[in-house]
Amino acid sequence: MPLSPVRLRFAALTLATVLALGGCADFSGITPQGMAVAPAALGLQTPAPLALSASDFDSQWWRSFGDKGLDALVTQALQGNPSLQAAAARLARAQALTEVVGAADGVQSNAAVDLSRQRFSSQGMYPPPLAGGVYETANLQLNVGYEWDLFGKNRAALDAAIGQHQAAIADSQQARLLLSTQVTRSYFALLRLQAQKALQQSYLAQREQANAIGRARRDAGLDSQQEFLSGPITLPEIRQQIEALQEQIALTRNSLAALCAVAPSALVVPEAQLQAVHKAPVQDSLPLDLLGRRPDIVAARWRIEAATSDIAQAKAQFYPNISMGGFVGLNSVGWSNITRGGSEQWGAGPALRLPVFDSGRLRAQLRGKAADLDGAIAAYNGLVFEAAREVNEQLISLRSLAQQGREQQAAQANAQSLLQIAQQRHQAGLLSQSAVINAQNALVAHQRQAIDLHARTLDAQAQLLRALGGGYSAPTSVAHANP
Repeated sequence: MPLSPVRLRFAALTLATVLALGGCADFSGITPQGMAVAPAALGLQTPAPLALSASDFDSQWWRSFGDKGLDALVTQALQGNPSLQAAAARLARAQALTEVVGAADGVQSNAAVDLSRQRFSSQGMYPPPLAGGVYETANLQLNVGYEWDLFGKNRAALDAAIGQHQAAIADSQQARLLLSTQVTRSYFALLRLQAQKALQQSYLAQREQANAIGRARRDAGLDSQQEFLSGPITLPEIRQQIEALQEQIALTRNSLAALCAVAPSALVVPEAQLQAVHKAPVQDSLPLDLLGRRPDIVAARWRIEAATSDIAQAKAQFYPNISMGGFVGLNSVGWSNITRGGSEQWGAGPALRLPVFDSGRLRAQLRGKAADLDGAIAAYNGLVFEAAREVNEQLISLRSLAQQGREQQAAQANAQSLLQIAQQRHQAGLLSQSAVINAQNALVAHQRQAIDLHARTLDAQAQLLRALGGGYSAPTSVAHANP
C-alpha cells in the first residue's frame, strides 16, 4: 500500500533529524600522539605494507654456510618444534577472524523452526476462541538482513582484521627465523667444542709421548728429576680440560635435541669439522633498507595499519547504522495447519539506529583505540632502532674478528717456528725439556684461539643474517649507507 503524503513527510523529517544528529558526532580532541620514526633518520626505507606470503622471506638462509649437517638439523627443528606449531595455530586463528569480519559486509540470513504448546491469555490481544485456551503453534520462517556500510564501519573492521592477519604471517616467519638461528648458533658452538676437544686430545698424546721420552732420559741420567717432573705436571690439567669440554658438548647436544623436539639419545649430528664450514663474505656496508624486510618489523608495521583501521571503525560507531531486514515463512495455530493455505506471512522494511546518549562510552572506546595506535607506533620505533643496533654491532664484530684473525695467524706461525727451534735445540742438548713444553703450550694456546675466532666469526655472521631478517643480497645498483 503506497504511503500517504503525511507519512512521507514524517519519514523524511525523521531521516533528516537522524542525519543531523549523526553530523553532531563529537570525537574532537581524541587523536593519536605517536609518530613513527622517520626512515631517513637511519637510512632505512620502509615501503607501505603489502600482502605477504611465506615466499617473501628467505626461508633457508642458513644454507649460505654450506654445511649439510646444519641443513639437516634446521630442517628437523622446523618440522617438529612446538613453538612453530603454536605460531601456526595463531596464524590460522587470525585468518579465521578475518573471514568472520569480512562476512559482516554481506547479506545475512537464517532459518527458524518453532513448535510450541502454550496457553493464550484471556486478557491479552488474542480474541476467543484462542483467549484462555491451550493450543499448539508452529512457525517456519526465513530471515534476511543487510546493513549498508555508509560510514565505513565494516570496511574498517575488515582492514583491521587483515592487518592482524598479515602481522600473524610475519610473526610466524619471525618464529622460524629465531628457531633456525638458535639451531645454527648451537650447532656452531658444538663444532667449536668438538674442535677444542680434538686439539686437547692431540696435545695430550704429544705430552704423553714427551713424558715417555723424558722418563727414558731421566733413567739414562741425561735429565734431572726436576726436569722430568715438569712434564707430567700438565697431564692432569689437560685431562681435566678435556672432561670439561666433554661436559659442555653433552649440554650443547641436549639443547640441540630440545630445539629439534627429539630426545638427546635420538639426536643425530653428522660428523663435521669447524674449519670446513664456509664463512659468508661480509661487505663493509649494507643497505639499511634491508631491515625493512625483518619479519618483526613487518609485523609491527601491519599492527600500525590495524590500529589505524580500529580508530576508523571506532569513529564510525558515532554515525547511524542503516539496515534492511525481511522475513518470509509460515505460521499457524495447530501444528497440522502449517501447510494450509493462508498460513504464509512476510514482512520487510528498513531500520535505523543512532547512539544519542551513551554516557561517554563511544568517546572512551575511541580514546582506547588511539592509545593502541600510540603503543603500536612506539613498538615499531623501538624495533627499528633495535634492528639498526643489532646490524651495526655484528658488522663491528665481524670487522674486528677479521683483523684479529690476521694477527692470530701471524702469531701462530711465529709460535710454530719457536717450537721447532726449541725442539732442535733440545735434541742438541742446548735446552731443557721444560723449554720445549713451554713452546708447545704457547702454540696450543694460539691454536685454541684460532678455533675460537673461527667459531665467533660464524656465530656473528648467523646473528647478522638474523638481524637482517634472514639472508640478504646486495644489488650493485643500490646505494649503500655506512652503518
